[in-house]
Amino acid sequence: MIIPVILSGGSGTRLWPLSRSLYPKQLLSLTGENTMLQDTVFRLASIGERGPVYCVCNESHRFLVAEQLHETGADIGEIILEPSGRNTAPAAAIAALLITQKYPGAVMLVLPADHVIPDTEAFGAAVAAGKSAAEAGELVTFGIVANSPETGYGYIRVSSDSEGEKTVYPVLEFVEKPDRETAERYLASGDYFWNSGIFLFKAEVYLLELETHNPAMLAACREALEKSIEDLDFLRLDADAFCASPSDSIDYAVMEKTTRAALVPLNAGWNDVGSWSALWNVQERDDAGNIKKGDVLLHDVKNCYIHAASRLVTAVGLEGHIIIETSDAVLVASRECVQDVKVLVEQLKKNERDEVMTHRRVCRPWGTYETVDASERFKVKRITVNPGAALSLQKHHHRAEHWIVVRGTALVTVEDKTIILNEDQSTYIPVGAFHRLENTGTTPLELIEVQSGSYLGEDDIVRVDDRYGRQ
Repeated sequence: MIIPVILSGGSGTRLWPLSRSLYPKQLLSLTGENTMLQDTVFRLASIGERGPVYCVCNESHRFLVAEQLHETGADIGEIILEPSGRNTAPAAAIAALLITQKYPGAVMLVLPADHVIPDTEAFGAAVAAGKSAAEAGELVTFGIVANSPETGYGYIRVSSDSEGEKTVYPVLEFVEKPDRETAERYLASGDYFWNSGIFLFKAEVYLLELETHNPAMLAACREALEKSIEDLDFLRLDADAFCASPSDSIDYAVMEKTTRAALVPLNAGWNDVGSWSALWNVQERDDAGNIKKGDVLLHDVKNCYIHAASRLVTAVGLEGHIIIETSDAVLVASRECVQDVKVLVEQLKKNERDEVMTHRRVCRPWGTYETVDASERFKVKRITVNPGAALSLQKHHHRAEHWIVVRGTALVTVEDKTIILNEDQSTYIPVGAFHRLENTGTTPLELIEVQSGSYLGEDDIVRVDDRYGRQ
């Protein structure tokens, strides 16, 4: 049996400003109607018989990940919460420990959540080709058939001495991202594949190899799992134990050291969408070579990617550019320089700018809120509460709130009183009063919240009851 393990811990900073720390690229709909995480799940239909899906994600993304996974209708095994990112090797180790307990002898298919693979049939055929090798104890990785001398990918060298085309090759070495001349030599040789970061191996074999090559990591993961707790739909790892684990990738921790590494070629249109230029490459363009998303008007523009999220974006006389507009930030860059977006993100982090963390529209387990206007002593939000959802019972030390319902019906609790508000009705919550907002209806509840007070930060919340397990 194959057990899919989806790794969804990345932050995707090179796709800023759409991708943010609290809303990374795997949770966005970048190439179609579904998010990249959901496309990863739907892709599993091509591998035939399989067990439930395991997912490892950042703790701060848990509600978004859970919602998107449940929307796929997939059988979910565990959603494992990392208290901090420790790279892919510890994440896979936690999943392997769980799988060996429930499905002894099972093969793990480890998948990043943020890849584009349009040819799902070819993907399924590659997994089928590697399954026998994995069941025989080999650690299989999938090498992307290179079609250009890319310098942004690591490479894997295999032996091509034997006659005929193989389906599984012994791995000779993993090599770092090359310069242009070296990449051209790799491509010409036919012995090198791009490193996809997709793996297929028995859970027990991976743990044995990890114990041999990185025992400290395995020990930390075992302790983190032993001290874990169930929290609603999630498995919450012990923070101290997990953070004590060395931070390393599956490649560095195991694959580069093991004698069991094997490679299956994968030629399925793979792209890791690591930059805006990569996204331009994988999508359909118009006759001028442009990709337009949203309300966009162009004149004499060629080979550009323009994304308008909240307003009209216009451009004249450009070629080979990226323009990304969101409600709180705009990026303009040459397609040749988009890898340097991460430099801007580092500057934003250094300056402690909110734009690197989250969008103006913020997702919560109960719905969303968006800041419409703000000043030193007031803030205006547009709040949407999903049907059947409720905010926590809470109070604020420094701010009062006015709520005006613009759509739907709200059940409001203020101290010991409960009232129902319909459209065009409002209420006032004084500083320090315990209150809760609920949507008991079947349609979204929308309201305007006006905050006023000496401090309006999101950390001024004292929760006494929360159905989503937040502190």
